[in-house]
Amino acid sequence: MHHASIRTANIHSAIAFYELLGFTVRERFTTGYTLACWMEGLGGRIELIQIPEPKPAPDAFNDEHYVGYYHLSFDLTEETESLPHWLENLKAKFAQAVENNPEQIQPLKVLLPPTQQMIGVNVYEVTFLSDYDGLPLEFIRLLPSLK
Repeated sequence: MHHASIRTANIHSAIAFYELLGFTVRERFTTGYTLACWMEGLGGRIELIQIPEPKPAPDAFNDEHYVGYYHLSFDLTEETESLPHWLENLKAKFAQAVENNPEQIQPLKVLLPPTQQMIGVNVYEVTFLSDYDGLPLEFIRLLPSLK
């Protein structure tokens, strides 16, 4: 996959959010009438597009009847040895960023605290966060197998 595209109400705040997750802006451009950029990080590439006159996004995480895009998922297996520890560090980073720049950064919203989930024969640590515009993001880490 080349990239996943995300429409945002405020591209500058969305960039700041994803930079705190470890993404870096690679290209800035316009898409006809609006600002856009590509960002890379956590093993993937996203495109952010600012939408003039935005409407609120549907609640894909909590609406059990919602159909469509559900979430992006980022594999942190090689990034951290503990998803709960990674999340605590991220919360601290966001808290500091909110204190330094409250107009642009919102507090980190955790949709699902780290939990273990069995998928096939593997056990994963899984957590869900909400991005700047309320879109769900999954962070997943494969636990070592017991032999």
